Amino acid sequence: MLAFEDLGIRFGGNQAVQGVTGRIEPGVITAIIGPNGAGKSTFFNLLSGFYKPTSGRIRFGEQDITGWPTHRVVAQGVARTFQTTTIYKELSVLENALLGHRVRTRAGLWDALLGSGRERRESRASLEAAHAALARVGLEGQAHLPAGSLTQEAQKRVSIALALATGPKVLLLDEPAAGINPEETVNLTRTIRELAASGLTVVLIEHKMSMVMTLADHIMVLHHGQKIAEGSPAEVSRDPAVIEAYLGGHAAPHIRDELRADLVQDAAALQGRGAPHE
Repeated sequence: MLAFEDLGIRFGGNQAVQGVTGRIEPGVITAIIGPNGAGKSTFFNLLSGFYKPTSGRIRFGEQDITGWPTHRVVAQGVARTFQTTTIYKELSVLENALLGHRVRTRAGLWDALLGSGRERRESRASLEAAHAALARVGLEGQAHLPAGSLTQEAQKRVSIALALATGPKVLLLDEPAAGINPEETVNLTRTIRELAASGLTVVLIEHKMSMVMTLADHIMVLHHGQKIAEGSPAEVSRDPAVIEAYLGGHAAPHIRDELRADLVQDAAALQGRGAPHE
């Protein structure tokens, strides 16, 4: 569905992402992992149109979207959230979700001033899409509340609802579990799994390895802006290059063994729970 070939970007003398080739399969939960500074968010920025690549191509279905501006990428069906919760805290939860659907509307200033039929039709469609997005993330009961009054975990759900209201086929989640507690992480994991089960293709960046290993169907590992491994959670957890990337060549052998054991245990937990979409 979403494919990239030899993708890269350079900022001055810094090659932030280099030669990344792969594809995001439809209906699959894909995790992008790697140490801090590996280029994960930059990679997301390339896929979503926030950055223009200096090398390589991006395709969405049969369409070459390389270098497209963000609004065109979103309209095509690729939406994303950010590491920091980017919502309008002074607006209501519903108003935030309504903003997401604006990418699907065509009414302009004169339509609004004249109350045209198109304005009325699109307003109804936006309201329906916003309510549907909030229902998908479990916030329909908080629609009237100021977004800034919600918990951190609920605000993350608002940002996901805003993205869902754009009508995406692919949802990019940048560290959705950052700053929330273990119980909230479990609840958010369940919501993400339900989104994927409904047919949405989900790609996430996440540092909480227990969440990654129990949620992702496929993992891609970046290090210094390059792809160093990919595969199932079990395969990635055993890859020596992944252990090397996280701990470095000078880590004590017993520490490396402990990390490997933790990753394998997380992968085993996934197998014990069964496939996430069943």
